[in-house]
Amino acid sequence: MTTLAPHAMNGRCPIPFLQEDLFPGTGGFIGGRYCQDIPLGARGTNISCCLPCPIASWTYGDALVDKASAASWISVAILPLCIFLLVSYAVLPAKWTHRHYLSICFTLGITFMEIAFIIPLGAKPEQCYNQITPNDMYSSLSCAFTGSMLLFGGYMVVVWSLLRTVAFHLQVCWEVILGPKFMWGALICGWGIPIIGITVMLLLTGVSFRFGSMCHINIEKGLQDYWIPITAFAVASLLLQLATMAYCIHVYIKSLFDTESTTNSSGLPSYSASVRTLTARQAYRRIRRVLKLQWRGVALVLIIVANVIFFSVVFIDLDRQLEPNAKNVHRAVPWLMCLVAEMGDRSKCEAEAALVRPSEGKVLAVIILLSLVGFWNFILFARPSLFLGWVEFFRNFFGGDGARHEFVSADARARLGDSRSYEMLNSTKIPSLKSPEPMLRSPSPARMAGAQSPDSGGHFGRDAKYVRPSMSFSTPRPPSASQGRDWDPKSSFAPTVYREYDG
Repeated sequence: MTTLAPHAMNGRCPIPFLQEDLFPGTGGFIGGRYCQDIPLGARGTNISCCLPCPIASWTYGDALVDKASAASWISVAILPLCIFLLVSYAVLPAKWTHRHYLSICFTLGITFMEIAFIIPLGAKPEQCYNQITPNDMYSSLSCAFTGSMLLFGGYMVVVWSLLRTVAFHLQVCWEVILGPKFMWGALICGWGIPIIGITVMLLLTGVSFRFGSMCHINIEKGLQDYWIPITAFAVASLLLQLATMAYCIHVYIKSLFDTESTTNSSGLPSYSASVRTLTARQAYRRIRRVLKLQWRGVALVLIIVANVIFFSVVFIDLDRQLEPNAKNVHRAVPWLMCLVAEMGDRSKCEAEAALVRPSEGKVLAVIILLSLVGFWNFILFARPSLFLGWVEFFRNFFGGDGARHEFVSADARARLGDSRSYEMLNSTKIPSLKSPEPMLRSPSPARMAGAQSPDSGGHFGRDAKYVRPSMSFSTPRPPSASQGRDWDPKSSFAPTVYREYDG
Protein backbone atom coordinates (compact mmCIF):
# COMPACT_ATOMS: atom_id res chain seq x y z
CA MET A 1 0.00 0.00 0.00
CA THR A 2 1.79 3.09 -1.22
CA THR A 3 -0.79 5.79 -0.44
CA LEU A 4 -1.75 7.16 2.93
CA ALA A 5 -4.75 5.71 4.65
CA PRO A 6 -8.00 7.67 4.56
CA HIS A 7 -8.40 10.10 7.46
CA ALA A 8 -11.72 8.48 8.37
CA MET A 9 -9.83 5.30 9.34
CA ASN A 10 -7.21 7.13 11.36
CA GLY A 11 -9.66 7.88 14.12
CA ARG A 12 -7.77 9.37 16.99
CA CYS A 13 -4.45 7.88 15.80
CA PRO A 14 -1.83 10.10 14.14
CA ILE A 15 -1.16 9.70 10.45
CA PRO A 16 -0.21 7.18 9.05
CA PHE A 17 -1.54 4.90 11.84
CA LEU A 18 -5.07 3.53 11.76
CA GLN A 19 -7.35 2.98 14.74
CA GLU A 20 -7.85 -0.74 15.29
CA ASP A 21 -11.35 -0.35 16.73
CA LEU A 22 -12.64 0.84 13.37
CA PHE A 23 -11.92 -2.53 11.73
CA PRO A 24 -13.69 -5.85 12.33
CA GLY A 25 -12.02 -8.30 14.68
CA THR A 26 -12.60 -11.29 12.37
CA GLY A 27 -11.24 -12.22 8.97
CA GLY A 28 -7.64 -12.42 7.84
CA PHE A 29 -4.74 -12.99 10.18
CA ILE A 30 -5.48 -10.85 13.24
CA GLY A 31 -2.15 -11.78 14.80
CA GLY A 32 -0.36 -10.26 11.82
CA ARG A 33 -1.46 -6.72 12.66
CA TYR A 34 1.32 -4.38 13.73
CA CYS A 35 -0.48 -2.46 16.50
CA GLN A 36 0.42 -0.86 19.79
CA ASP A 37 -1.55 0.82 22.55
CA ILE A 38 -0.97 4.57 22.84
CA PRO A 39 -2.05 6.45 26.01
CA LEU A 40 -4.42 9.30 25.23
CA GLY A 41 -6.12 11.76 27.53
CA ALA A 42 -5.63 12.68 31.16
CA ARG A 43 -7.42 9.61 32.40
CA GLY A 44 -4.76 7.36 30.91
CA THR A 45 -7.06 5.70 28.41
CA ASN A 46 -5.27 3.72 25.72
CA ILE A 47 -6.09 3.39 22.07
CA SER A 48 -4.66 0.79 19.71
CA CYS A 49 -3.03 2.23 16.58
CA CYS A 50 -1.77 0.06 13.72
CA LEU A 51 0.51 0.46 10.76
CA PRO A 52 -1.26 -0.09 7.43
CA CYS A 53 -0.91 -3.44 5.68
CA PRO A 54 1.39 -4.79 4.29
CA ILE A 55 3.94 -4.17 6.99
CA ALA A 56 6.87 -5.09 4.70
CA SER A 57 6.12 -2.06 2.53
CA TRP A 58 6.70 0.18 5.53
CA THR A 59 9.82 -1.54 6.80
CA TYR A 60 11.50 -2.29 3.45
CA GLY A 61 9.62 -0.24 0.87
CA ASP A 62 7.82 -1.33 -2.27
CA ALA A 63 11.11 -2.19 -3.99
CA LEU A 64 11.47 -5.34 -1.87
CA VAL A 65 8.35 -6.87 -3.40
CA ASP A 66 9.70 -6.29 -6.91
CA LYS A 67 13.08 -7.73 -6.00
CA ALA A 68 11.52 -10.75 -4.31
CA SER A 69 9.58 -11.55 -7.48
CA ALA A 70 12.92 -12.40 -9.11
CA ALA A 71 12.90 -15.66 -7.15
CA SER A 72 9.60 -16.59 -8.79
CA TRP A 73 11.01 -16.06 -12.26
CA ILE A 74 14.09 -18.10 -11.35
CA SER A 75 11.75 -20.92 -10.35
CA VAL A 76 10.01 -20.66 -13.72
CA ALA A 77 13.33 -21.51 -15.37
CA ILE A 78 14.29 -24.23 -12.87
CA LEU A 79 10.99 -26.11 -12.56
CA PRO A 80 11.33 -27.61 -16.09
CA LEU A 81 14.73 -28.97 -15.07
CA CYS A 82 13.18 -30.77 -12.10
CA ILE A 83 10.37 -32.13 -14.27
CA PHE A 84 12.94 -33.26 -16.83
CA LEU A 85 14.76 -35.28 -14.15
CA LEU A 86 11.54 -36.85 -12.86
CA VAL A 87 10.37 -37.79 -16.36
CA SER A 88 13.81 -39.23 -17.12
CA TYR A 89 13.68 -41.33 -13.96
CA ALA A 90 10.25 -42.65 -14.98
CA VAL A 91 10.88 -43.29 -18.69
CA LEU A 92 14.53 -44.16 -19.23
CA PRO A 93 16.22 -47.36 -18.02
CA ALA A 94 18.25 -47.19 -14.84
CA LYS A 95 21.50 -47.76 -16.74
CA TRP A 96 21.17 -44.24 -18.18
CA THR A 97 19.73 -42.31 -15.22
CA HIS A 98 21.23 -44.20 -12.24
CA ARG A 99 17.94 -43.46 -10.51
CA HIS A 100 17.49 -44.17 -6.83
CA TYR A 101 14.61 -43.58 -4.47
CA LEU A 102 16.79 -41.15 -2.49
CA SER A 103 17.29 -38.98 -5.56
CA ILE A 104 13.69 -39.27 -6.76
CA CYS A 105 12.13 -38.22 -3.44
CA PHE A 106 14.69 -35.45 -3.04
CA THR A 107 13.77 -34.06 -6.46
CA LEU A 108 10.06 -34.25 -5.60
CA GLY A 109 10.62 -32.12 -2.50
CA ILE A 110 12.45 -29.51 -4.56
CA THR A 111 9.61 -29.53 -7.11
CA PHE A 112 7.10 -28.62 -4.39
CA MET A 113 9.24 -25.63 -3.44
CA GLU A 114 9.58 -24.42 -7.03
CA ILE A 115 5.81 -24.66 -7.61
CA ALA A 116 5.23 -22.55 -4.49
CA PHE A 117 7.33 -19.75 -5.99
CA ILE A 118 5.52 -19.90 -9.36
CA ILE A 119 1.89 -19.82 -8.11
CA PRO A 120 1.90 -16.08 -7.19
CA LEU A 121 2.90 -15.12 -10.73
CA GLY A 122 -0.40 -16.43 -12.08
CA ALA A 123 -2.66 -15.96 -9.06
CA LYS A 124 -1.50 -12.41 -8.20
CA PRO A 125 -2.95 -12.71 -4.69
CA GLU A 126 -4.11 -9.84 -2.54
CA GLN A 127 -1.83 -9.61 0.47
CA CYS A 128 -4.22 -7.73 2.78
CA TYR A 129 -7.68 -8.65 4.02
CA ASN A 130 -8.30 -5.02 4.97
CA GLN A 131 -6.20 -1.92 5.63
CA ILE A 132 -4.47 -3.34 8.73
CA THR A 133 -4.96 -7.13 8.45
CA PRO A 134 -2.92 -9.46 6.20
CA ASN A 135 -4.51 -12.47 4.54
CA ASP A 136 -3.74 -15.95 5.83
CA MET A 137 -4.35 -19.51 4.69
CA TYR A 138 -8.02 -19.33 5.71
CA SER A 139 -8.82 -16.14 3.81
CA SER A 140 -6.66 -16.73 0.69
CA LEU A 141 -6.45 -19.98 -1.26
CA SER A 142 -3.20 -18.88 -2.90
CA CYS A 143 -1.70 -18.28 0.52
CA ALA A 144 -2.69 -21.76 1.67
CA PHE A 145 -1.10 -23.45 -1.35
CA THR A 146 2.11 -21.41 -1.52
CA GLY A 147 2.83 -21.54 2.21
CA SER A 148 2.05 -25.25 2.57
CA MET A 149 3.99 -26.36 -0.50
CA LEU A 150 7.01 -24.21 0.34
CA LEU A 151 7.27 -25.44 3.93
CA PHE A 152 6.45 -29.07 3.04
CA GLY A 153 9.06 -29.08 0.27
CA GLY A 154 11.64 -27.61 2.63
CA TYR A 155 10.79 -30.24 5.25
CA MET A 156 11.18 -33.03 2.67
CA VAL A 157 14.52 -31.72 1.41
CA VAL A 158 15.94 -31.59 4.93
CA VAL A 159 14.68 -35.04 5.97
CA TRP A 160 15.89 -36.71 2.77
CA SER A 161 19.25 -35.01 3.17
CA LEU A 162 19.54 -36.69 6.56
CA LEU A 163 18.47 -40.06 5.13
CA ARG A 164 21.01 -39.78 2.33
CA THR A 165 23.69 -38.95 4.88
CA VAL A 166 22.72 -41.95 7.02
CA ALA A 167 22.88 -44.22 3.98
CA PHE A 168 26.30 -42.90 3.03
CA HIS A 169 27.56 -43.28 6.62
CA LEU A 170 26.36 -46.88 6.87
CA GLN A 171 28.01 -47.83 3.58
CA VAL A 172 31.33 -46.16 4.29
CA CYS A 173 31.87 -46.62 8.01
CA TRP A 174 29.97 -49.83 8.72
CA GLU A 175 29.94 -51.55 5.31
CA VAL A 176 26.20 -52.10 5.52
CA ILE A 177 24.48 -53.16 2.30
CA LEU A 178 21.27 -51.14 1.97
CA GLY A 179 18.41 -53.50 1.31
CA PRO A 180 14.61 -53.41 1.20
CA LYS A 181 14.34 -52.78 4.96
CA PHE A 182 16.29 -49.56 4.73
CA MET A 183 14.36 -48.52 1.62
CA TRP A 184 10.95 -48.94 3.25
CA GLY A 185 12.15 -47.32 6.45
CA ALA A 186 13.50 -44.37 4.47
CA LEU A 187 10.25 -44.00 2.51
CA ILE A 188 8.16 -44.07 5.68
CA CYS A 189 10.37 -41.54 7.46
CA GLY A 190 11.01 -39.39 4.38
CA TRP A 191 7.30 -38.90 3.71
CA GLY A 192 5.79 -39.47 7.15
CA ILE A 193 7.88 -36.98 9.11
CA PRO A 194 7.24 -34.04 6.71
CA ILE A 195 3.51 -34.82 6.55
CA ILE A 196 3.20 -34.97 10.33
CA GLY A 197 5.40 -31.92 10.80
CA ILE A 198 3.54 -29.74 8.27
CA THR A 199 0.17 -30.82 9.70
CA VAL A 200 1.18 -29.81 13.22
CA MET A 201 2.63 -26.54 11.93
CA LEU A 202 -0.53 -25.60 10.01
CA LEU A 203 -2.79 -26.42 12.95
CA LEU A 204 -0.75 -24.62 15.62
CA THR A 205 0.90 -21.79 13.69
CA GLY A 206 -0.33 -21.38 10.11
CA VAL A 207 0.97 -19.22 7.27
CA SER A 208 0.19 -15.68 6.16
CA PHE A 209 1.50 -12.90 3.93
CA ARG A 210 4.45 -11.30 5.66
CA PHE A 211 6.61 -9.99 2.83
CA GLY A 212 6.26 -10.57 -0.86
CA SER A 213 3.45 -12.33 -2.70
CA MET A 214 4.14 -15.73 -1.10
CA CYS A 215 3.00 -16.82 2.35
CA HIS A 216 5.46 -17.71 5.09
CA ILE A 217 5.13 -19.28 8.51
CA ASN A 218 3.71 -17.07 11.25
CA ILE A 219 5.75 -15.94 14.22
CA GLU A 220 3.72 -17.42 17.07
CA LYS A 221 4.95 -20.98 17.86
CA GLY A 222 6.75 -21.08 14.51
CA LEU A 223 10.07 -21.57 16.25
CA GLN A 224 8.88 -24.61 18.18
CA ASP A 225 6.94 -26.51 15.52
CA TYR A 226 9.00 -25.76 12.40
CA TRP A 227 12.33 -24.01 12.71
CA ILE A 228 13.70 -26.05 15.61
CA PRO A 229 12.79 -29.46 14.02
CA ILE A 230 14.26 -28.73 10.59
CA THR A 231 17.32 -27.09 12.14
CA ALA A 232 17.82 -30.21 14.28
CA PHE A 233 17.60 -32.44 11.18
CA ALA A 234 20.02 -30.20 9.30
CA VAL A 235 22.54 -30.10 12.15
CA ALA A 236 22.31 -33.88 12.62
CA SER A 237 22.94 -34.37 8.90
CA LEU A 238 25.89 -31.99 9.00
CA LEU A 239 27.49 -33.66 12.03
CA LEU A 240 27.03 -37.14 10.58
CA GLN A 241 28.46 -36.00 7.25
CA LEU A 242 31.48 -34.47 8.96
CA ALA A 243 32.00 -37.63 11.00
CA THR A 244 31.90 -39.74 7.84
CA MET A 245 34.37 -37.48 6.06
CA ALA A 246 36.64 -37.51 9.10
CA TYR A 247 36.63 -41.30 8.99
CA CYS A 248 37.53 -41.22 5.29
CA ILE A 249 40.42 -38.85 5.99
CA HIS A 250 41.58 -41.08 8.86
CA VAL A 251 41.58 -44.16 6.64
CA TYR A 252 43.40 -42.30 3.88
CA ILE A 253 46.14 -41.06 6.21
CA LYS A 254 46.48 -44.50 7.75
CA SER A 255 46.80 -46.07 4.30
CA LEU A 256 49.79 -43.82 3.53
CA PHE A 257 51.75 -45.50 6.32
CA ASP A 258 50.52 -49.01 5.59
CA THR A 259 53.48 -51.26 4.74
CA GLU A 260 51.88 -54.69 4.95
CA SER A 261 52.72 -56.87 1.99
CA THR A 262 49.15 -58.07 1.55
CA THR A 263 47.95 -54.67 0.45
CA ASN A 264 49.73 -54.82 -2.87
CA SER A 265 48.24 -58.12 -3.91
CA SER A 266 44.58 -57.29 -4.01
CA GLY A 267 42.31 -54.44 -3.12
CA LEU A 268 39.49 -56.74 -2.02
CA PRO A 269 39.30 -58.99 1.02
CA SER A 270 38.82 -62.71 0.59
CA TYR A 271 35.46 -64.24 1.34
CA SER A 272 36.83 -66.11 4.31
CA ALA A 273 38.43 -63.06 5.87
CA SER A 274 36.62 -60.93 8.39
CA VAL A 275 35.92 -57.27 7.71
CA ARG A 276 38.17 -56.40 10.63
CA THR A 277 41.13 -58.06 8.92
CA LEU A 278 41.12 -55.45 6.16
CA THR A 279 44.33 -53.52 5.90
CA ALA A 280 44.25 -49.74 5.82
CA ARG A 281 45.00 -49.59 2.11
CA GLN A 282 42.29 -52.09 1.26
CA ALA A 283 39.80 -50.12 3.34
CA TYR A 284 40.83 -46.92 1.57
CA ARG A 285 40.28 -48.51 -1.84
CA ARG A 286 36.79 -49.59 -0.83
CA ILE A 287 35.93 -46.11 0.52
CA ARG A 288 37.32 -44.50 -2.61
CA ARG A 289 34.97 -46.58 -4.75
CA VAL A 290 32.00 -45.54 -2.63
CA LEU A 291 33.00 -41.88 -2.80
CA LYS A 292 33.41 -42.10 -6.56
CA LEU A 293 29.84 -43.36 -6.86
CA GLN A 294 28.19 -41.02 -4.34
CA TRP A 295 30.14 -37.76 -4.44
CA ARG A 296 27.20 -36.01 -6.10
CA GLY A 297 24.90 -36.86 -3.22
CA VAL A 298 27.50 -35.78 -0.67
CA ALA A 299 27.98 -32.42 -2.41
CA LEU A 300 24.23 -31.80 -2.67
CA VAL A 301 23.66 -32.63 1.00
CA LEU A 302 26.37 -30.18 2.06
CA ILE A 303 24.81 -27.45 -0.12
CA ILE A 304 21.32 -28.10 1.26
CA VAL A 305 22.44 -28.27 4.89
CA ALA A 306 24.39 -25.00 4.57
CA ASN A 307 21.37 -23.30 3.00
CA VAL A 308 18.92 -24.63 5.60
CA ILE A 309 21.05 -23.45 8.51
CA PHE A 310 21.36 -20.03 6.85
CA PHE A 311 17.59 -19.90 6.22
CA SER A 312 16.79 -20.81 9.80
CA VAL A 313 19.12 -18.19 11.27
CA VAL A 314 17.76 -15.41 9.02
CA PHE A 315 14.08 -16.25 9.52
CA ILE A 316 14.45 -16.66 13.28
CA ASP A 317 16.19 -13.28 13.42
CA LEU A 318 13.43 -11.80 11.23
CA ASP A 319 10.74 -13.10 13.58
CA ARG A 320 12.60 -11.87 16.61
CA GLN A 321 12.97 -8.32 15.29
CA LEU A 322 9.51 -7.90 13.76
CA GLU A 323 7.46 -9.50 16.52
CA PRO A 324 5.06 -6.82 17.85
CA ASN A 325 6.11 -6.95 21.50
CA ALA A 326 6.97 -4.20 23.98
CA LYS A 327 10.71 -4.55 23.48
CA ASN A 328 10.57 -4.21 19.70
CA VAL A 329 8.10 -1.33 19.88
CA HIS A 330 10.39 0.53 22.27
CA ARG A 331 13.28 -0.02 19.89
CA ALA A 332 11.13 1.18 16.97
CA VAL A 333 10.05 4.42 18.68
CA PRO A 334 12.47 6.64 16.67
CA TRP A 335 11.22 5.15 13.42
CA LEU A 336 7.54 5.44 14.40
CA MET A 337 7.98 9.03 15.55
CA CYS A 338 9.67 9.82 12.25
CA LEU A 339 6.67 8.44 10.36
CA VAL A 340 4.36 10.63 12.40
CA ALA A 341 6.53 13.70 11.94
CA GLU A 342 6.84 13.14 8.18
CA MET A 343 3.11 12.36 7.77
CA GLY A 344 3.81 8.82 6.58
CA ASP A 345 6.63 9.61 4.13
CA ARG A 346 8.64 6.38 4.36
CA SER A 347 11.52 7.56 2.19
CA LYS A 348 12.50 10.16 4.80
CA CYS A 349 12.62 7.55 7.59
CA GLU A 350 14.84 5.01 5.84
CA ALA A 351 17.73 5.39 8.29
CA GLU A 352 15.50 4.79 11.33
CA ALA A 353 13.81 1.81 9.65
CA ALA A 354 17.18 0.15 9.01
CA LEU A 355 17.71 -0.07 12.78
CA VAL A 356 14.46 -1.97 13.24
CA ARG A 357 14.33 -4.46 10.39
CA PRO A 358 16.72 -7.28 9.44
CA SER A 359 19.09 -6.67 6.57
CA GLU A 360 17.33 -6.48 3.22
CA GLY A 361 20.22 -8.30 1.58
CA LYS A 362 19.82 -11.29 3.91
CA VAL A 363 16.09 -11.56 3.21
CA LEU A 364 16.59 -11.43 -0.54
CA ALA A 365 19.47 -13.91 -0.32
CA VAL A 366 17.26 -16.40 1.52
CA ILE A 367 14.46 -16.13 -1.05
CA ILE A 368 16.77 -16.45 -4.05
CA LEU A 369 18.81 -19.30 -2.58
CA LEU A 370 15.61 -21.20 -1.86
CA SER A 371 14.63 -20.99 -5.52
CA LEU A 372 18.12 -22.08 -6.64
CA VAL A 373 18.03 -25.43 -4.84
CA GLY A 374 16.61 -27.11 -7.95
CA PHE A 375 19.46 -25.76 -10.04
CA TRP A 376 22.10 -27.47 -7.91
CA ASN A 377 20.09 -30.68 -7.95
CA PHE A 378 20.02 -30.63 -11.76
CA ILE A 379 23.70 -29.79 -12.12
CA LEU A 380 24.77 -32.67 -9.89
CA PHE A 381 22.33 -35.38 -10.98
CA ALA A 382 21.85 -34.67 -14.69
CA ARG A 383 24.63 -37.03 -15.76
CA PRO A 384 25.85 -37.04 -19.38
CA SER A 385 24.52 -40.58 -19.72
CA LEU A 386 21.02 -39.25 -19.09
CA PHE A 387 21.12 -37.22 -22.31
CA LEU A 388 22.57 -40.19 -24.18
CA GLY A 389 19.64 -42.21 -22.90
CA TRP A 390 17.17 -39.76 -24.39
CA VAL A 391 19.01 -39.87 -27.71
CA GLU A 392 18.74 -43.66 -27.68
CA PHE A 393 15.08 -43.45 -26.63
CA PHE A 394 14.07 -41.19 -29.52
CA ARG A 395 16.22 -43.15 -31.95
CA ASN A 396 14.43 -46.36 -31.05
CA PHE A 397 11.04 -44.66 -30.91
CA PHE A 398 11.17 -42.99 -34.32
CA GLY A 399 13.70 -45.12 -36.17
CA GLY A 400 12.53 -48.56 -35.18
CA ASP A 401 15.78 -50.34 -36.12
CA GLY A 402 17.18 -50.21 -32.62
CA ALA A 403 14.01 -51.57 -31.07
CA ARG A 404 13.53 -54.23 -33.75
CA HIS A 405 17.02 -55.68 -33.46
CA GLU A 406 17.57 -54.94 -29.79
CA PHE A 407 18.80 -58.47 -29.06
CA VAL A 408 20.97 -58.84 -32.16
CA SER A 409 24.71 -58.32 -31.87
CA ALA A 410 26.39 -55.31 -33.44
CA ASP A 411 28.25 -57.44 -36.01
CA ALA A 412 25.04 -59.06 -37.13
CA ARG A 413 23.31 -55.73 -37.69
CA ALA A 414 25.94 -54.79 -40.25
CA ARG A 415 25.28 -57.99 -42.22
CA LEU A 416 21.50 -58.24 -42.07
CA GLY A 417 21.42 -58.29 -45.86
CA ASP A 418 24.08 -61.01 -46.12
CA SER A 419 22.65 -64.52 -46.38
CA ARG A 420 25.89 -65.96 -45.05
CA SER A 421 25.43 -64.32 -41.66
CA TYR A 422 25.88 -66.72 -38.82
CA GLU A 423 23.60 -64.97 -36.28
CA MET A 424 20.42 -66.82 -35.38
CA LEU A 425 17.65 -64.40 -36.39
CA ASN A 426 13.92 -64.62 -36.27
CA SER A 427 12.74 -66.13 -39.52
CA THR A 428 9.45 -64.25 -39.39
CA LYS A 429 11.18 -60.88 -39.61
CA ILE A 430 13.88 -61.78 -42.18
CA PRO A 431 12.57 -64.67 -44.26
CA SER A 432 15.30 -64.43 -46.89
CA LEU A 433 18.01 -65.74 -44.57
CA LYS A 434 18.73 -69.45 -44.53
CA SER A 435 20.79 -71.67 -42.31
CA PRO A 436 24.53 -71.26 -42.81
CA GLU A 437 26.75 -73.61 -44.76
CA PRO A 438 29.95 -74.88 -43.16
CA MET A 439 33.15 -73.10 -44.05
CA LEU A 440 35.70 -75.08 -45.96
CA ARG A 441 38.57 -72.83 -44.96
CA SER A 442 40.28 -73.35 -41.61
CA PRO A 443 41.38 -70.34 -39.66
CA SER A 444 45.03 -69.51 -39.40
CA PRO A 445 47.01 -70.62 -36.34
CA ALA A 446 47.44 -67.01 -35.28
CA ARG A 447 43.69 -66.54 -35.24
CA MET A 448 43.16 -69.81 -33.39
CA ALA A 449 45.63 -68.80 -30.73
CA GLY A 450 43.66 -65.67 -29.79
CA ALA A 451 40.74 -65.90 -27.36
CA GLN A 452 37.40 -65.16 -29.05
CA SER A 453 34.02 -64.87 -27.42
CA PRO A 454 30.73 -65.85 -29.06
CA ASP A 455 29.83 -62.16 -29.38
CA SER A 456 33.03 -61.16 -31.12
CA GLY A 457 31.79 -62.19 -34.56
CA GLY A 458 34.44 -64.87 -35.28
CA HIS A 459 33.34 -68.30 -36.65
CA PHE A 460 35.30 -71.51 -36.93
CA GLY A 461 35.05 -74.19 -39.54
CA ARG A 462 34.93 -77.92 -39.01
CA ASP A 463 38.54 -78.64 -40.00
CA ALA A 464 40.42 -76.80 -37.26
CA LYS A 465 44.12 -77.41 -36.80
CA TYR A 466 45.46 -78.06 -33.33
CA VAL A 467 48.11 -75.57 -32.22
CA ARG A 468 50.34 -76.83 -29.42
CA PRO A 469 51.19 -74.19 -26.80
CA SER A 470 54.85 -73.29 -26.56
CA MET A 471 55.18 -74.51 -22.95
CA SER A 472 53.16 -77.70 -23.38
CA PHE A 473 54.85 -81.14 -23.46
CA SER A 474 51.85 -83.10 -24.60
CA THR A 475 50.58 -83.96 -28.07
CA PRO A 476 47.15 -85.05 -29.23
CA ARG A 477 46.76 -88.78 -28.96
CA PRO A 478 44.24 -91.03 -30.70
CA PRO A 479 41.53 -92.46 -28.51
CA SER A 480 42.57 -95.77 -27.01
CA ALA A 481 40.48 -98.75 -26.30
CA SER A 482 40.82 -98.19 -22.56
CA GLN A 483 38.99 -94.88 -22.82
CA GLY A 484 35.81 -96.63 -23.80
CA ARG A 485 35.61 -98.63 -20.57
CA ASP A 486 33.99 -97.29 -17.41
CA TRP A 487 36.20 -96.51 -14.47
CA ASP A 488 35.64 -98.73 -11.46
CA PRO A 489 36.50 -96.88 -8.26
CA LYS A 490 36.39 -100.13 -6.26
CA SER A 491 39.41 -101.43 -8.09
CA SER A 492 41.51 -98.38 -7.26
CA PHE A 493 42.59 -96.43 -4.22
CA ALA A 494 39.97 -93.71 -4.77
CA PRO A 495 38.45 -92.19 -1.63
CA THR A 496 35.22 -93.60 -0.32
CA VAL A 497 33.30 -90.48 -1.34
CA TYR A 498 33.69 -91.40 -5.00
CA ARG A 499 32.48 -95.02 -4.56
CA GLU A 500 28.92 -96.15 -5.07
CA TYR A 501 26.57 -96.15 -2.12
CA ASP A 502 25.98 -99.72 -1.01
CA GLY A 503 22.76 -98.94 0.81
